[in-house]
Amino acid sequence: MKKVFLLLLLIPLLGTGQTKTVLSTNRVFAKNDKVAQFEKALASHAQRFHKGDLSWRVWSIESGPDFGGYLITEGPNSWDSLNNRGDISAAHTADWNNNIMPLTEGRGKGEYYVFQADMSTVQLTDYADKAVINHVTANPGKIADVQELTRKLKKVWEAGKESVAVYIVASSGEPGYIAVTRLREGLKELSAEYRKPLAARYDEAYGSGAFDTWLKDYAGAVKLRWTELIIFKPELSSK
Repeated sequence: MKKVFLLLLLIPLLGTGQTKTVLSTNRVFAKNDKVAQFEKALASHAQRFHKGDLSWRVWSIESGPDFGGYLITEGPNSWDSLNNRGDISAAHTADWNNNIMPLTEGRGKGEYYVFQADMSTVQLTDYADKAVINHVTANPGKIADVQELTRKLKKVWEAGKESVAVYIVASSGEPGYIAVTRLREGLKELSAEYRKPLAARYDEAYGSGAFDTWLKDYAGAVKLRWTELIIFKPELSSK
């Protein structure tokens, strides 16, 4: 009986240790004259090797500095499962190296992000087919300030019924956050007429002039900010 009681006490701890909140991403760029071949090879690879926790969602990058590229997301996973992932199989690695990489150009870019449920207005896997990613890099020593400034936006996003998933950058370059606005109604959500401006909603939530104060604090905490539009490509993704 004591052993059963002890096991029940350990279940929450075991669950916490295996929480699947880590998103792995890879940005790749097809050669201009090999796009069709690249997409065929990528789809084949995703649907052959990436199942379950290793499933891929592939997106086309429609704007920003990586326009024309492809964003591959894997997961969510736990750090422990990623630790045991390895190269999946020899056949997986050979297929990637021999059938996909020769059709790409540039070095690509891999990153890890950890979902922040308390800062988000949407569940991790409650996806939409179109999204805007807002990348924010913190000034040295200012990551806590960026966290608090982003946290304050949750109330404003909720007032505007925005579906925003927030992630912290993990072991992937300079410290920062990304806020992924999932466009449930499509691109019409980007129209200035679709919802009240952010500044107006912020002042409604925190008082007149509050947004001006937020901007000043933001300017002091943020080193770099950039955005991009991505569109989901189910035909290139895991099935």
